[in-house]
Amino acid sequence: MIGAELLSATSLWLGWVVYLPLLLWALWRAPWVELFSDQRRQHLLFGTVLALFLLWLVRRDFASGLSYHFIGMTVVTLLLDWPLAVLCGLAAQLGLLAMGRQDLAALGLNGILLVLIPVLVTELCALLVERRQPRNLFVYIFCCGFFPAALAVLFSLLAGLGVLWLDGLYVMPPWLDDFAGYLWLIMFPEAFINGTLVSGLVVFYPDWLETFNRTRYLSAPWKDEPPSS
Repeated sequence: MIGAELLSATSLWLGWVVYLPLLLWALWRAPWVELFSDQRRQHLLFGTVLALFLLWLVRRDFASGLSYHFIGMTVVTLLLDWPLAVLCGLAAQLGLLAMGRQDLAALGLNGILLVLIPVLVTELCALLVERRQPRNLFVYIFCCGFFPAALAVLFSLLAGLGVLWLDGLYVMPPWLDDFAGYLWLIMFPEAFINGTLVSGLVVFYPDWLETFNRTRYLSAPWKDEPPSS
């Protein structure tokens, strides 16, 4: 998360220009009829918003204006699908804003870094997996949960550094040459947390995952067996 004081007016404005239309698109594509008619999905949505808000509260704030915390949007996207995942991320941001833990001016750009990029990476990986239609459960866990979470945090970090570098208001630390080594220390915990949560949901609550094909992954081995005589 980046403080507004580290960003130029152009970056803050462009952040809102990109974030707002995609928020409106998510509002348009969200399954409101199914959500209002299914109390279980409502509880799942509200519980996910609360869990994401609490996860983002556990963070390390630096004196420079930067903050680091786990993102967790990969499992949220697999759980709710992308429109509700985007809105869930917005709700968590508004909670941080109400507590004074985020700047309103930088909400748009931080929304791109913390919500849109992880949701986009996860959705693309899930679509690629769905196109191949694998029957191995571990393909879903690793290719939809573990690896997309690592890629999401990687792209978010690189995008944030790119914005800071272009604005020139933040003095880059002298150890950027060793930045690749630090990336692994950030990517692996993010991937592990999301992959573990996805594994637990697949085992205990597969019906909660909107992107999980239970018939293919959990029933395919028995369907392929020849009928007994």
